Amino acid sequence: YRLLRFVIFSFLEEDLLQASPVELLRAVRLIDTVIDEAIARCFNSYTYGRLQELKQLQNQLRLTNQELTRLVRASKDSLSQLAHELKTPLTSIIGYADLFLRQHRQQPKVQDSYSNIESIERVLKSGRLLLRLINDTLEISRYDAGRMKLQPTLSDVPELINSVVEIIEPLARAKELSLLVNCGCAPKQVITDPLRFQQIITNLLSNAIRYTESGTVRLECWKESQQQWAISVTDTGIGISPDAQTKIFNPYFRAVTDPKVQGCDGTGLGLAIVSRLVELMHGEIKVVSQPGKGSTFTVILPLEAMAAPTSLTNAHEDKLENAES
Repeated sequence: YRLLRFVIFSFLEEDLLQASPVELLRAVRLIDTVIDEAIARCFNSYTYGRLQELKQLQNQLRLTNQELTRLVRASKDSLSQLAHELKTPLTSIIGYADLFLRQHRQQPKVQDSYSNIESIERVLKSGRLLLRLINDTLEISRYDAGRMKLQPTLSDVPELINSVVEIIEPLARAKELSLLVNCGCAPKQVITDPLRFQQIITNLLSNAIRYTESGTVRLECWKESQQQWAISVTDTGIGISPDAQTKIFNPYFRAVTDPKVQGCDGTGLGLAIVSRLVELMHGEIKVVSQPGKGSTFTVILPLEAMAAPTSLTNAHEDKLENAES
């Protein structure tokens, strides 16, 4: 601005010196007005140019974000497709291994059968673990894709809990653990998804038994308020450190460093599935734990769970979901 004024006044200096005071004042005012207008137009032009560049950058970022979203969606679809491709042969492997094992047990006089049976048992155990890992991964993928839906019905709470306890009790008995159930204060009936609720209880009890070497695993259920009810699973196991408690609901995270416990048949997805199912039911899950003193997981659920509005899905997603079921 100063340079422009200096150049103009230097160029007009001789004429301005010969002008009258009135003409000189008018000329100075005119020059200032022209300079102000020129500077304003230059500034507007510069600002407009920068805004255009910013809009172009925003468009590029938007396109990049859309491409990343497409790639993530394609990756999830590929994961689901891969999992389904693995499930079919894996199911066959488990079936044939189980059949071979039963045939050898029915023919104990066959020579050299012990080593064969031991190998088949390992294959069978690994196959079942892999199948459960695939199923758990599909559960996580289905929730993240928004395709996991509730089917709430009027359910008998003691009946649901007892059916799960009957399945889990042999696991506790095998480790000589006491499995205690106290549902005296539980609501008789609630509106919930029985399959998802049993899935939550099964994962919590299995987790408690897996990380408890001695002592008890206790399940309690009660009515929390006029709108909510709660269920807790307490164990006397190894406990969870405060740092790990913020991460235990992340997929594949395992806070245990003991090689003996790490080698068990856990997939690292049980608590992640539980947290997603609880969120789907509009509930809440809490954990209280101390290393070496056990853990308590408390799930608070509404007495009347509501299904989310059904969204339109394409035929491929429907077919995929039916296959997963």
